[in-house]
Amino acid sequence: MQNSPQHKTALGHIRVLDLTRVLAGPWCSQNLADLGAEVIKVERPGSGDDTRSWGPPYLKDHAGNNTSEAAYYLAANRGKQAITVDISTPEGQEIIRALVLQSDVVLENYKVGQLKKYGLDYASLQQIKPDIVYCSITGFGQNGPYAQRAGYDFIIQGMGGLMSLTGERDDLPGGGPQKAGVAITDLMTGMYATIAVLAALTHRDKTGEGQYIDMALLDVQVAMLANMGANYLHSGKAPQRWGNAHQNIVPYQTFATSDGHIIVAAGNDAQYRKFVQIGDKPELAEDQRFLTNPLRVQHRDILVPILAAMVQCKSKAEWISALEAAGVPCGPINNLDEVFHDSQVQARHMQIDMPHPCSGTVKLVASPLKLSKTPVQYEQAPPLLGQHTEHCLQQLLNFDDAKITHLKANGII
Repeated sequence: MQNSPQHKTALGHIRVLDLTRVLAGPWCSQNLADLGAEVIKVERPGSGDDTRSWGPPYLKDHAGNNTSEAAYYLAANRGKQAITVDISTPEGQEIIRALVLQSDVVLENYKVGQLKKYGLDYASLQQIKPDIVYCSITGFGQNGPYAQRAGYDFIIQGMGGLMSLTGERDDLPGGGPQKAGVAITDLMTGMYATIAVLAALTHRDKTGEGQYIDMALLDVQVAMLANMGANYLHSGKAPQRWGNAHQNIVPYQTFATSDGHIIVAAGNDAQYRKFVQIGDKPELAEDQRFLTNPLRVQHRDILVPILAAMVQCKSKAEWISALEAAGVPCGPINNLDEVFHDSQVQARHMQIDMPHPCSGTVKLVASPLKLSKTPVQYEQAPPLLGQHTEHCLQQLLNFDDAKITHLKANGII
């Protein structure tokens, strides 16, 4: 919908009306914004997206004091314009409908049926904008026995099988189910939603038809099971947790060094022999119990404790250097300080600094998308609550000062 994009971007012609909050929906709209789409984020007056207050930590101002912008919110909302509209009011609903007429995509993650009572559901908006692409994100989808349930990433990781695969073996200390360290189901739902929106826009451009997209966190989590899901479907046996080990390859796991942890992934017998020789345990290369991978798997309970003691004799840096030189697949387990100081991460420019009105600059994790012709553009830091309300209403809907004053006085914006 933008007539003259300032930069050569993939989606500079697209306007997205974003009614989502928290993570899955905002992750999708941030992807679209990174690719050049104009994204208008609609929030509740006074409070806004729940994640604005999900801290600490918070962005600090010029004096070093906490602002109201939580790091959680900052992670998923760059590139957007922020407006506040009370959609529970008739006047607020009229504003949204007027913005829909100026938009290509609507994103929402309200409970099933909640927007229908406001006349902002797909069936209602499709009547006034037939080519609209409308994407709903919920925990369980628009149909089925769980459709009315609220869906949270942690719960979906459990229900969708991920936690049955993640965590230490039940027969070892600390064994049991474990969630992922980030809200991976939310993030993957945002990624799948991005793909679906782009596909629907391509269809619209070819046919003139809009369409409805029904995204569910549980569906995404089941799809994410990938080869493990296929293993179950073909064997009838539910895979078990193996912690940081591999059920079919030894050694293929984490080990504690003298000052940290490393991953060793010896995928063949030659790599195993190099590993134990570097660890000053050449006799393990000739031990008849450990000559081949099937034998090492069979005797893992004997071999792994010996390897664990061996690895603890050297530092993380010593092991990585020696194993890499010998061609044994390995890697460190970095904390986030080490991640953002890693030379490869820095070479790939995975941290960006953007101007911000409260702090001068804000540090953000960059997009991993690297496009040669239409590169990602970082045009707007995560916006303040309602930062662009007046601008959007004036520029897109031609509201005058008197109308904006009226809407403010009545708490509609």
